[in-house]
Amino acid sequence: MANQNTTPEGCTHDCSTCSANCSSKDKKNSLLEAANPLSDVKHMIAVVSGKGGVGKSLVTSMLAVNSQRKNYNTAILDADITGPSIPKIFAAKGEVTGSEYGMYPLETKTGIRLMSVNLLLDDETKPVVWRGPVIAGTVKQFWTDVCWGEVDYMYVDMPPGTGDVPLTVFQSLPIDGIVIVTSPQDLVSMIVEKAVTMAKLMNVPILGIVENYSYFECTDCGKRHYIYGESHIDEVAKKHGIKVLAKIPIDPKLAALCDRGMLELMENDYLDEAFREIQKATAED
Repeated sequence: MANQNTTPEGCTHDCSTCSANCSSKDKKNSLLEAANPLSDVKHMIAVVSGKGGVGKSLVTSMLAVNSQRKNYNTAILDADITGPSIPKIFAAKGEVTGSEYGMYPLETKTGIRLMSVNLLLDDETKPVVWRGPVIAGTVKQFWTDVCWGEVDYMYVDMPPGTGDVPLTVFQSLPIDGIVIVTSPQDLVSMIVEKAVTMAKLMNVPILGIVENYSYFECTDCGKRHYIYGESHIDEVAKKHGIKVLAKIPIDPKLAALCDRGMLELMENDYLDEAFREIQKATAED
């Protein structure tokens, strides 16, 4: 019987740098899910973290606000199914409507399009007690069954860690790159390394790292206090050959805006440079 393995000799399994047509490449490409016919998403950025509580949803939302302010059609796909906080940050409420073509995302006050499991629950405080495959399937449906329309930048708010949902997103959605969010703690090196390793295994470009809770600046004397310890993000980024996109301070005003669902009123430039790097990375040839 003939050998069915058509993988070329010396294959590195990095399909992005290979021109050969083989079964491995076909299998990899076949995992991508087709977008809803009424969706035209140009760029998709995933925001990831190795652990919870580092402000990943905040960074996702701030990047979306930056995009929208620069007149890009912007959307957020909330893939953090069991811990969705995007609707709260934008005070997004209302009934998700649909048609024979699919569901339609809700829009924030400035026009950012959102889809989150919390928008589909009759009580946003109810826990989502689902097994992994169901959660992963829901994320894919947010891509295939939602009529997003024309979107320049879609941000995917990922759950923490390297489990079912990140794997599903990296395999099923056309991710252009990821932004890693972390905090200045002793575990940061190990946590970032896990995220970096997974991204490399899945052949997803890493756009850079954002450090949240980086410091607190006293409003009286202007001195910076490192509440969670001195930052090591520069050394970690250098070790992995990736960029530090931003260092976000502990900002009570920012926290208050999130609590009130009014993040779109933020007045800071914390992620301006990060968005410029995203623009460069996704610039059309």
